[in-house]
Amino acid sequence: MDKPHSTQLLRHISLRQLQIVEAIARLNGFTRAAEELFLTQPTVSMQIKKLEQGVGLPLFEQIGKQTYLTDAGRIVYEHARHVLDSVSNMEMEIADLQGLKTGMLRLAVVTTAKYFAPRALGRFCERYPGVDVALKVTNRERLLERLTQNVDDLYIIGHPPELESVVFEPYLANPLVVLAPRTHPLVGQTAIEPAQLVQYPFIMRELGSGTRLAIEDFFAQRGIKLTIRMELGSNEAIKQAIDAGLGISVLSRHTLALEGEHGRLAVLDVKGFPIPWQWFVGHNKSKRLSVIAKTFLSFLKSNGDSIMQV
Repeated sequence: MDKPHSTQLLRHISLRQLQIVEAIARLNGFTRAAEELFLTQPTVSMQIKKLEQGVGLPLFEQIGKQTYLTDAGRIVYEHARHVLDSVSNMEMEIADLQGLKTGMLRLAVVTTAKYFAPRALGRFCERYPGVDVALKVTNRERLLERLTQNVDDLYIIGHPPELESVVFEPYLANPLVVLAPRTHPLVGQTAIEPAQLVQYPFIMRELGSGTRLAIEDFFAQRGIKLTIRMELGSNEAIKQAIDAGLGISVLSRHTLALEGEHGRLAVLDVKGFPIPWQWFVGHNKSKRLSVIAKTFLSFLKSNGDSIMQV
């Protein structure tokens, strides 16, 4: 006959306390955690003190205005995440047996994906209104940090890392095009040679950007060195700079999704373009995908192209 678990901690720990630890670590502070969990700060402090008494070691330390996990705190935090994920998955699996789709989906995407990710989530939530969504839009470097820390359920990126610890698969075509202001002298020309672009100042995404990696590879293969006038950290800033006549750039065709291809920016007909780029969706191999995450992944695979249609 199996014996019940009989560790000391089981008598001194609660799911609520683990939830509080996770929130403090994620939000970097007791006050924000209390606000998110609809608790008072004294209640949060009291629960952490009780948990620390049960563990026998402090879990947090305050240095200036910053709250940091101690070594013991990091151990408790990692296990708290696993426990809370398991409880959340259990809730969603039970709801699935009842014919329902409820729960939370955490999705992180690189900045260019913001042109279609909200549309995909909107259509998904129309189909499954019981689903809550947390969408994080960030640059490639920050997204890879979140991926390493296993913060979210799924990630959408244009250039996935070559790591054995993650699994990514192609999801949606992401063609890269050369953009210029409507008044640019190359607008209206056909079969423009890539080498002609060196005559004009170029606006580039920041180092490490997936789009930049694709652009640098394209021109390096042809022995072409661009004249880079400036680097900007967002596609919207680059579009504004192009419109202001500061230069030309290469961006995803998806960045024109809202204003259409007959707006203030023009797509130049350059040989070799559009560069056939790709969106990938994936997650950590160690991630046990929830019912909602699996459903969303299936939804993306079966509705990829139609999502981009207005």
